[in-house]
Amino acid sequence: MATWNSRGLRGAFLEELINLTNEKYRLQKLALIQKIPTPIKPISIDKETRRITLAYFDQKSTVDYIGTVQGIPVCFDAKECAFDRFALANNVHEHQVKFMEEFEKQEGISFLLIYFKNRDCFMYLPFKDLKRFWERMEKGGPKNFKFDELDPSYEISVYSGTFLHYLEQIQMDINSRE
Repeated sequence: MATWNSRGLRGAFLEELINLTNEKYRLQKLALIQKIPTPIKPISIDKETRRITLAYFDQKSTVDYIGTVQGIPVCFDAKECAFDRFALANNVHEHQVKFMEEFEKQEGISFLLIYFKNRDCFMYLPFKDLKRFWERMEKGGPKNFKFDELDPSYEISVYSGTFLHYLEQIQMDINSRE
């Protein structure tokens, strides 16, 4: 069974930006997207700080966020990457890819939001590209993809007051399907 050993809040910066953005989208009635908590069972708790120091996952998680944008179902996972290579094998799991694929078959939009720390750059990765990289890995190709392999038009701008404005990239993704 998978376990979780607290190593700080990995991904907390990106998730905080997304949560603030999602709240703004909700208030503006543009979208309703919620963070899906990963169910864990605590094993060890620090009695002084009351923090979980060791836990195991009750079940496999699917994606970090799910909701609707103007009536269109969306689901996505938020990932942080320290360098220009995104390690698929370490960051994305087969059950997540399958969930996203099934979500797409139900006419939803699935994607990853990736923060490349070294570039201070946020990227939207459409599911079709994730699937292409995933299938390449399954066929014995690289277990990662390079930043340079991503479509630069999917870079997400950070706007004052809107934070991480990814609705434009969802629209681009939708337009590419028509």
